Amino acid sequence: MKLLFIGDIVGRTGRDAVTRLLPGLRDEFSIDATIVNVDNAAGGFGVTKEVCSKLFDAGATALTTGDHLWDQKGMPELLEKESRLLRPHNFPSDTPGSGCRLFTLPNGKRLLILHLLGQVFHREYLDSPFRAAVEALKPYDLGRNVDAIFVDMHAEATSEKNAMGVFLDGGVSAVIGSHTHIPTADARILAKGTAYQTDAGMCGDYANTIIGFQPEAPMQQFWGKYRKIRMEPGIGPGTVCGCVIDVGENGLAQSITPIQRMV
Repeated sequence: MKLLFIGDIVGRTGRDAVTRLLPGLRDEFSIDATIVNVDNAAGGFGVTKEVCSKLFDAGATALTTGDHLWDQKGMPELLEKESRLLRPHNFPSDTPGSGCRLFTLPNGKRLLILHLLGQVFHREYLDSPFRAAVEALKPYDLGRNVDAIFVDMHAEATSEKNAMGVFLDGGVSAVIGSHTHIPTADARILAKGTAYQTDAGMCGDYANTIIGFQPEAPMQQFWGKYRKIRMEPGIGPGTVCGCVIDVGENGLAQSITPIQRMV
């Protein structure tokens, strides 16, 4: 089974790049399922029903989110209605939607997607992502009643992402980090067979931005500790970043290949 993970989409530039390039990437790598992080997809903050629909039409199997989940109106209702849109699983149990879903793919394979949000440097009041992962994975035995398990670890700290990879090594197919928007050079197979990358990068304007946003607002904050203007996504050429994971019959990873494509 081949899985494609697409890193955080940032604004229209990122959306347009993904919808344009995704069909070709799916064909090129013979992809069975595509997971797309949409935490910054709508104007740089959260996601909307309309954006979700366009990404599903382009070939996305599931969408993951993150700390900007509630930035757009109507999210509780959207999470209840759209099972392919995942919120972090370690939110309180009465939160609308789910962060752990089993998908049966067109080829009959069973893919479990688990979405977690880190605690380090985040303001949200969350349950431990490590405890949440243990509880979520209890019903599943990799290679037996599920063919692959993919984990999107949306977190600020590289150490927390790395810890989750080691913690779940051998029990899931892949642990891939999102949120920090800069692709890391550490894609590898861990000791017990789980594919890992600290951050898959973002989809958006890399040319003249700060993590996908026009420089003026973040520079104001770095210089004066406050912003006078709103953060706005970059409008330059779009680049798609992510990775492809080849999963064997035992549910463990055979390879992980980072991708970076400019429109």
